[in-house]
Amino acid sequence: MVGLVSDVGLKRTLNEDFASYLEKEEFKIYVVADGMGGHNAGEVASQMAAERIVSYVNENFSSCILENLINEAIKKVNRDIFNFSNTNEILSGMGTTVTACLITGNFIHVANVGDSCCLGIKNNEIRKITKDHSLVQELVDSGDISEKEAENHPKKNIITRALGTSSTVNVDVFELDNNEYDEYLLCSDGLINELTKEEILQVVTEERDYVNSANKLVHLAKEKGGRDNITVLLFGGEM
Repeated sequence: MVGLVSDVGLKRTLNEDFASYLEKEEFKIYVVADGMGGHNAGEVASQMAAERIVSYVNENFSSCILENLINEAIKKVNRDIFNFSNTNEILSGMGTTVTACLITGNFIHVANVGDSCCLGIKNNEIRKITKDHSLVQELVDSGDISEKEAENHPKKNIITRALGTSSTVNVDVFELDNNEYDEYLLCSDGLINELTKEEILQVVTEERDYVNSANKLVHLAKEKGGRDNITVLLFGGEM
């Protein structure tokens, strides 16, 4: 069972988020992307990222070193988006964040570029697995501001890494044990900027249905302001 909801929010006119997933007997792959760029470029970039990462994993799962698969998929798609952005002036500068989760029989890999994130849930506890590539996160890391100050920082939306803005990209990959978490939640920053981790945990714990949980999370984020597009992809960690 998977809960997937993507909503334009209350302040934007275009939904530049995109999510995709594929569940097979050998593996499961889930992706959320949050696009950026003028005209419809962000929407194009996020859809390219999500769909092509899923396709790359599906096409190469049986023929490559699995430990490198999600990293290679994201780097390949980064080149695709970058090259495509150079074919048309209105696409120039387009890019997207991405967070992805690959579940196999031996390990779980979570990867991210930008500030879309992955949360892990187990035993009524929730933890952010990914680390944002953002100006505010750098300020936190350097000790210039606190985690609390970061929550409402005016430059919270400035990211330092994205897909498609350069021909190469560094991808953070986190390797997890198969039983490390019971559930995973991938989301764009439109969710995590409106709701605390504790509020997210409460919804997921109380609902126990992924579709209902995803819908309720989006509804609550819109009640809190809905300042950005909101995408939630919620699923179990078992094979």
